[in-house]
Amino acid sequence: MVIDMQNGVFDAPRHNREMCTKRINQLIDAADKVIFIQHTEQGLEQGTAAFALLPELHQPADALYITKTACDAFYRTDLEEVLTRHQINEFVVCGCATDYCVDATIKNGASRGYAMTVALDAHTTANRPAALAEVLIEHYNDVWRNFTIPGNTLRVKTTADILTDW
Repeated sequence: MVIDMQNGVFDAPRHNREMCTKRINQLIDAADKVIFIQHTEQGLEQGTAAFALLPELHQPADALYITKTACDAFYRTDLEEVLTRHQINEFVVCGCATDYCVDATIKNGASRGYAMTVALDAHTTANRPAALAEVLIEHYNDVWRNFTIPGNTLRVKTTADILTDW
């Protein structure tokens, strides 16, 4: 699952864009199925250049696409239906923004019983008033590593380790 890697999202500088995108492409190329999550709101309207995925992202012909209007990709979308239809109960999460859409989707997915692995080096965010992007990324990796969800395991691994496991 690749979250919000869109042109308009990256109008604001994001930490380590090139390396993050490179790792996401490695995951895309190795995945059985790819789901792109795209945010829409004022300035990110469907059909616009801002809404489009970053041009450097690989887009498999059989990729699935979900459009959302909230940080959480499950909120008022057909994501759960698409996962059920494709018999997907476990998936890797990567994308943007670590502290908003990635975090909200991970926590809601874990609560719904999905087994997820976060690619710890394949998500990014912007500097915020309270903390630099690099600090936020490390902070959320730590939060997810220690997230208590009895009966479900949330894994946090490097892209290299995920690819080795596949």
